[in-house]
Amino acid sequence: MENMLKENDQERGLGRLPAMAPLANPYVPFQLENSPKYDARKGLVRGTLYPGLELPFMGMINKNELPVTPMSELQALAFAIQELALYLDTHREDTDALDLYRQYQQMYQNGRNEFVKSNGPLNHGSITQGKQYEWLDDPWPWEYHRNQEG
Repeated sequence: MENMLKENDQERGLGRLPAMAPLANPYVPFQLENSPKYDARKGLVRGTLYPGLELPFMGMINKNELPVTPMSELQALAFAIQELALYLDTHREDTDALDLYRQYQQMYQNGRNEFVKSNGPLNHGSITQGKQYEWLDDPWPWEYHRNQEG
């Protein structure tokens, strides 16, 4: 019966690993302090704030540009804040990175407040001033063409 189960698994493409088999051997390069950084917008497009960690898929570098909209600015800032937080997890003494982290946090908060004031809530957790639940009001943040300026 056990052999029959193994044969059925193999026929369906379901392999079995031996006990305690390694699944992967990851390698994460260690970042030096004061590593060079992309600006927030370029970092979002490239997938990392740090050029030294950029590993282009199949050798192709993403050279696209983000449209300049309030939403894309907020996305870039949120991405940079997260990247810097991850970096600061292992580089607590890097005061330049901490200063940049705090600058981006302040810029994000100011931009978010302005966006909510002029366009409505970014998510259901946004504080709204009206008498109605405004999250359902159009346009939705991901409706790119409806959120473009001009």
